[in-house]
Amino acid sequence: MKPSLKLLDYSILQQCMHCGMCLPACPTYVATNKERHSPRGRISLMRAVADGELKLSPAFADDAGVDYSNLLETARAEVQSAGLNQTFTSRFWRTVTIRGLFMRPRLLRFAGRLLWLYQRLGLQTAFRKIGLTKLLPKDLRRLEPQCPTVATKFSPQLIRPVESPSKKQHRVALLTGCVQDLVFADINRDTADVLLANGCEVHTPPVQPCCGSLHAHNGEADAAKTLAKRMIDLFPPSQFDAIITNSGGCGNHLRHYGALLADDAVYAPLAKLWDSKLRDIHEWMMEHGCRAPRTGLGDLSVTYHDSCHLTHGQKVTKQPRDLLKLIPGLKLVELPEANWCCGSAGIYNITQPEQSEQLLVR
Repeated sequence: MKPSLKLLDYSILQQCMHCGMCLPACPTYVATNKERHSPRGRISLMRAVADGELKLSPAFADDAGVDYSNLLETARAEVQSAGLNQTFTSRFWRTVTIRGLFMRPRLLRFAGRLLWLYQRLGLQTAFRKIGLTKLLPKDLRRLEPQCPTVATKFSPQLIRPVESPSKKQHRVALLTGCVQDLVFADINRDTADVLLANGCEVHTPPVQPCCGSLHAHNGEADAAKTLAKRMIDLFPPSQFDAIITNSGGCGNHLRHYGALLADDAVYAPLAKLWDSKLRDIHEWMMEHGCRAPRTGLGDLSVTYHDSCHLTHGQKVTKQPRDLLKLIPGLKLVELPEANWCCGSAGIYNITQPEQSEQLLVR
């Protein structure tokens, strides 16, 4: 069944009382001072569609441009199925990326290796110096400087499929992610090391699908469900004490497979069990008494900037700070507005670069 605002439980829409308390905490509202860019403004648009008072139009598609919660994902799916604001170019790149690369982990990894060669051989720097990047289409020309540095080794080259500690206390699965694997594979290795040091047998299959958050946030509901099923098949939740993620945005989506697959008779109970086993790495470590490191980094002052999805979606804020405080010699200094959006918001910095830059500058 296709997602539809008209089929959504109307009580969810009614939960917003339009009190306005969300306004000063909403980065996009503060940046634009426009009601339609606030949470209650977006919910009002969705309610109008559900009531039949507003027809889907390109204007509605623009206003529902920030991905958060089941409401907005349902709205985005409806906008996508209506075919709004879809040029030939946008359809082409959606097919190549969201429906292509991010549905096929081996192909994505191959593309990542090609990008690594492009960077490692100096072609990226050379093309920039001689101005070849100016020949790219406008959208690609804007995206090219944001291209991250691809890791030399990906997670399968750093982490064995099963690694065991000397004294096993728990059996956990480690999710390596898709872009996370290509860019921050070293963090996946570090995550495995911390788990091993704290008595966890770590299972890390070398080929893992995308979690589907990118698809859900961009209106590809069917693809998101397909990927959720693949993840559950790869990591049967009954076989693990916990399923560990170290990505705030992915983790927030991974926690809600139960809602995503609620209408699937086969996968609904498995997805519900999956949700109960899903843990952010910081959350898991503090739940099970993380062992403090024996040595520190010397006298060092650090601060911590909260991940938006980890904070607002997963409600994990205290645990990362508590873990930092365990490091000998480290002094944690709180950052003003530490929970304020950095402007990235998944791919928001790509789809809305001007507004994203305003948030980053703040």
